[in-house]
Amino acid sequence: MTFYRLALLALALLPAALFGAAPPRVAPRVPLHQRIDELVAAKRADFAKFDAGPASDAEIFRRLHLDLIGRIPTAAEARAFLADRAPAKRTTLIDELLVSPEHARHMADVFDVMLMERQPSALVPQVEWHEFLRRSFLANTAYDVMAREILSGDDADPKTRYRAKFILDRAAEPHRVTRDLARLFLGMNLQCAQCHDHPLNEDWKQDHYYGLHAFVIRTSIVADTKAKISRLAEKADGEVSFQSVFDPRKVTKTTLPRAPFGPALPDVVVDKAKPYTLVPAAGVASKPKYSRRARLAEAIARPDYVPFRRNIANRLWAKMMGRGLVEPFDRDSVVNPPSHPELLELLADDIAARKFDMRSFLRELALSRTYQRSSERPAGDRDGPLYSTAILKPLTPEQLGWCLIQATGLMETHRLALGTKATEETIYASLGGLIPTFTRVFGGNPGEAQTFDARMDQALFLANGPTVRSWLISRPGSLIARLEKLSGAALADELYLSVFTRLPDDEERKEVVDFLARRPKALADLAWGLIASTEFRFNH
Repeated sequence: MTFYRLALLALALLPAALFGAAPPRVAPRVPLHQRIDELVAAKRADFAKFDAGPASDAEIFRRLHLDLIGRIPTAAEARAFLADRAPAKRTTLIDELLVSPEHARHMADVFDVMLMERQPSALVPQVEWHEFLRRSFLANTAYDVMAREILSGDDADPKTRYRAKFILDRAAEPHRVTRDLARLFLGMNLQCAQCHDHPLNEDWKQDHYYGLHAFVIRTSIVADTKAKISRLAEKADGEVSFQSVFDPRKVTKTTLPRAPFGPALPDVVVDKAKPYTLVPAAGVASKPKYSRRARLAEAIARPDYVPFRRNIANRLWAKMMGRGLVEPFDRDSVVNPPSHPELLELLADDIAARKFDMRSFLRELALSRTYQRSSERPAGDRDGPLYSTAILKPLTPEQLGWCLIQATGLMETHRLALGTKATEETIYASLGGLIPTFTRVFGGNPGEAQTFDARMDQALFLANGPTVRSWLISRPGSLIARLEKLSGAALADELYLSVFTRLPDDEERKEVVDFLARRPKALADLAWGLIASTEFRFNH
């Protein structure tokens, strides 16, 4: 390992307090995707021995659609891509998907789950919040800009009330907001630091927790009698005070607002006789002339704040690669270092240097050999290095729902029914009401990390539930209607391209032909068998 890499590794393992705020390094001219591949391969000297090699066109075509727009492609799209002989067709596809309206809609799903964790909507309608996220991604809004809008969102204007959902739908409960701010925006689980310095991480202190807490302790929710809704209110005073449960002297401490490892932010001096623009009263959402909460975004959502840029780089990496460089996401610390410290430093610096342009960042991840590796392990490889083989990723509930809608032809059926009114927006609006069923069955408990558990109720939903079965009928545009017009190998090819985005091998073709020879009217059962399979439920 070179001296440069050793120095980077040493820096990555230093206590976070030493680099809580640091400007991102200027990226060299080598493209990010190439530097990613170099650092991944440099992790082990024998990396090449375990390299799975590039994914097939069919595998990468399906993977890119799932990761960038949240659904599988159509059989026609798959046929066209597989027949295309252009050497740069993968790059062209990445660029097309990233600017599509479906990418913005998919990323809205991703960030909704990331920030709200499938908690039930309380005070802000889900549709308004989701539309805010979708528009932000459609406009390629920078992540720091989006974060500042969310963290400083003021619900005074009904037209932009959705931006305050992060705090409103947590009931503005200061401790809950503090914990989630640290976890979701900074990659730090500070819950244990509420009562004392973190027992397992000497770098996470109690004053880190209460420094964040000081931004939101003055904020509460008031039933606004004039607007007839619950509103955010804020006091002009109120300080945090805390004691460590392990301190025998029970010394009471206090702190000004501050991001972990960042400087304290002194309060702005205002006229003590008139500290409010809206004075507290029954049914009034009070507004002070100086708002601590309004300064939260400027303290956190900034390129020179290391935890902020590391957190988003790690989460976007995990979205594409199937695993974070730091796992769990909210344990980024010296006692739980990244699997590839240099790589996380590189990614964090890069996304900040490109001004948090998530679209261009995702493009670089998708272009890397690391992302485009096959998911099939080389023969004899039982314990190869991380990322030498593409990681299998279970479909999220949202992806599973949209993939089933696509595979069964329900999306095409609605497209035909809408006729000249068929647009991305109208099609998704007509089908979007079907997705909550999948989040309910496959999403697990609110606030919990998404895992693949294949519970009995999930198997029964796919096997016997009326939802999916009702989509496997013959009607204009449906998969069954298309299959009814075919036979033999052509039918098998259409079925496999529609469901798995690949052609069947000779044995699979024979199985399809033999099955239908015995049960010629069982097309729906045959299709159901494929969409209920493990292969369909994973991103390969």
